[in-house]
Amino acid sequence: MSWPSPDQDRLYFDQIMRQTEDAMRHLRTAKQLIGQVAGTGVAADGFIKVTAGAGGALSGIDLNPRLLRLPPAVIGRELTKAVRAAQDDAARRSREIVDEVGTYVEALPEPLDETFVRRRVDAAMRDLLAGDR
Repeated sequence: MSWPSPDQDRLYFDQIMRQTEDAMRHLRTAKQLIGQVAGTGVAADGFIKVTAGAGGALSGIDLNPRLLRLPPAVIGRELTKAVRAAQDDAARRSREIVDEVGTYVEALPEPLDETFVRRRVDAAMRDLLAGDR
């Protein structure tokens, strides 16, 4: 007989389940890591330091008092620069986490559908017919 035995199918399903559980475990870890991402941006010779989370929301702004010696327009430009740098850094760190977990998700086999059962039944029918000869 050429079709897989029930034990072979069970082993195949067990393998799929292990791979799925592994991918889900990595996805949960990635979610936690992304929640902890803190991108940083520095401007105005270090007088401005900004932190941002994975979604780009600002979580901190540290301004050195000496910054006030600069013209307001320069402070505005430098603050904007630091915010963008912090958001870009957070986005980069988040992408790295997602890319890493993506390798586990991509390794999952295609989902089983009706063709899986159909191929098993067709193979069994061919074997039965071949046995009559």
